[in-house]
Amino acid sequence: MIQDEEFIELFHGRWKRAFHLETQDEYLVAEEHEPFRKFLAGEPDDYEWCRSWDELIKEETSTGKQVHRLRVISVPHVDYTRFGLTIAPLNIEAGEEIRWLPRSLIDATELAGDDYWLFDDRLVVFVAFRRDGDFGGFAVTEDPVIAAHCVAVRNKVWELGIPHAEYAESDYAAAK
Repeated sequence: MIQDEEFIELFHGRWKRAFHLETQDEYLVAEEHEPFRKFLAGEPDDYEWCRSWDELIKEETSTGKQVHRLRVISVPHVDYTRFGLTIAPLNIEAGEEIRWLPRSLIDATELAGDDYWLFDDRLVVFVAFRRDGDFGGFAVTEDPVIAAHCVAVRNKVWELGIPHAEYAESDYAAAK
C-alpha cells in the first residue's frame, strides 16, 4: 500500500496516459465533507480544497499526458453525483477528460470490482477505502493479467461512457 505522497510521485512519473475508473455512487473522503455539506446547503464554495489536484493535472497534461476519468453512476443521481457534476468542469478545465456511465448501460459483471488508476496499460493502482468509507491508500501492481483485465474494462466503459458536456445536457442528468 502507498499513500498520497507516493501516488503523487507516480503521477509525476514517466507515463503518457492515465485512466481513472470510479464505481461508487458516494465517497466519504474526509477532505470533501465540508465542501459536500456546503453543496447540500446551497452555500458558495471557493474550491480551494481541490485546487492542488487541478494544479497537478494542469502540470501533467501540459506536457502532453492524457488523463481520463469515467464515473459509473446510478440514475436518478444521489446527492454525491450531483456534487460531482458541479466539480467536473474544474477537472476538465485542468485537463481531464471525463465521461459518465449510467449503471443501466452496462452489465455489472463487465466492471472491475474496485476503483483504479491505469497508467499506460501496465501499471494498476487500486484505490482502497477503509470500512468507514474514507480513503485508505493505494495498492499498486504491474501484474500483466490484472493490467490486461483493467485495460479491457477501460476499453468497454470508455466506449459506453458519455462525455461530460453531452451528459450534462442529457435526460440522464435531468432524471429526478
